[in-house]
Amino acid sequence: MRVSLLQIDVNGDEPVESRRSRVAALVAGRRGDDLVVLPELWTVGAFAFDRFEETAEDAADGPTARMMSEAAVEAGVWLHAGSVIERAPDGTLYNTSLVFSPDGRLAARYRKIHRFGFDKGEAVLLGAGSEPTTVTAGDAVLGLATCYDLRFPELFRKLADAGAQALVVPAGWPDKRAAHWTLLSRARAVENQAYVLACGTAGAHAGVPQAGRSAVIDPWGEVLAEAVDNREQVVSAELDFARLARVREEFPALKDRVLR
Repeated sequence: MRVSLLQIDVNGDEPVESRRSRVAALVAGRRGDDLVVLPELWTVGAFAFDRFEETAEDAADGPTARMMSEAAVEAGVWLHAGSVIERAPDGTLYNTSLVFSPDGRLAARYRKIHRFGFDKGEAVLLGAGSEPTTVTAGDAVLGLATCYDLRFPELFRKLADAGAQALVVPAGWPDKRAAHWTLLSRARAVENQAYVLACGTAGAHAGVPQAGRSAVIDPWGEVLAEAVDNREQVVSAELDFARLARVREEFPALKDRVLR
């Protein structure tokens, strides 16, 4: 499976509508990939809390969903469209990830379980998801997580138990904790013997410089491809699921689990 992570620059001076169109064109140009991944809240910015309410949309039929569905069809790819601020029918807002199939179908959605903010920001403005989510994309099972989720290994273990071979983590991770982003992404790969696709945002938004450093990490913890800074760029790599099977067979640590 050929994957590409699009490390999108979320510049507050660029109107949301313009960025949505620009990103749709970038996705549509990825023909030849099997899976394309976008970052967390790339339409508005993960730290632009004051804009969550005004930019909230229907997850299944809002402007982002419609444009990303069309872009997936044009490119012929599976598309993890990052996340949007979803407005649920009862008015609750969620940080919701969307996955589209090559025929434009909304194949999965995941509401972020762990909300960041320590009693402010996302933690008080948004509702929390409750369901670990996997989706079969072609021949691969993807486990879905978002940004702050990366700090909670129990979620990733549940995804691995559900059959996940690649753990997809869109994020708006701040630069001042970039070392944690890199360390935890590799740790989640090693401990679950799975690929990790860690896709962050570029530049800065709401005054918060972003880590960037999007990366594809293999089940042995080796970095296959990585953005070396926080500029907008594409990070691509090949996922070899036969290698994943060999790692799990030759070093069967998951079979030795005692605590569950």
